Amino acid sequence: MFLNNQNQIQINNNNILQAIIDNLERIINSSNDIVMIQRITDIIAQMNFIINENKKNMQIIMNEFQKMQNQLNQINQNIKINNDKNNQQELRGENWRYVGNVVNGLKEGKGIEYYKNGNRYEGEFRNNVKEGKGIYYFNKEPLKGDRYEGEFKNDKKDGKGIYYYSDGDKYEGDFKNDKKNGKGIIYYSNGNRYEGNWINEKREGQGIFYFQNGDREMGNYYNGSPRGKCVMLTRFGEVKINNY
Repeated sequence: MFLNNQNQIQINNNNILQAIIDNLERIINSSNDIVMIQRITDIIAQMNFIINENKKNMQIIMNEFQKMQNQLNQINQNIKINNDKNNQQELRGENWRYVGNVVNGLKEGKGIEYYKNGNRYEGEFRNNVKEGKGIYYFNKEPLKGDRYEGEFKNDKKDGKGIYYYSDGDKYEGDFKNDKKNGKGIIYYSNGNRYEGNWINEKREGQGIFYFQNGDREMGNYYNGSPRGKCVMLTRFGEVKINNY
């Protein structure tokens, strides 16, 4: 084990750090992932011992400690990636085909699901359903060319996400139960945009509509349209009241 007795702590600090760096480089060049993890774990334990004995050089030692911790995290990530690759399997259903990580016969982890209608999902799965972050590509009318990038829960769009429309429009905001629900912004291809509340895919509640010419209108929306009195601020600084 590196630095395996207290007497070695008396060595010049620069020599200690250089020895640690040299040893770390030899470990990283090793081809055995398990051995690398064990050795780096030993070094981190020794670094904790050094930290306690060398308070005056805390910042330097902490920097080296962080470097080694980052290396360990990277090794663990590489091992996870390799394990995921080893678990790559193909599953089939009546209207779908899945290629990706499988655990106990269930879709688990990262994968791609191809659907009979031409749609495709690439992303994370939990317990056999879309859950986590992913991208869903639509390839069937009337949504052909659309795509959703964001969070999923229980096979549905749920959380933060971005929906790209084939005509150039884009919605960015909250989703719940597979629909726009919560706060969000929709950017229209003509330069207009709406920022405000959404309920079940429609503008609902307070919101602001920005026109591409610089005007903007603030008010309440109901079932997708402005309702009641709305305040219009023109690009010339004028204030108008619109009734809907």
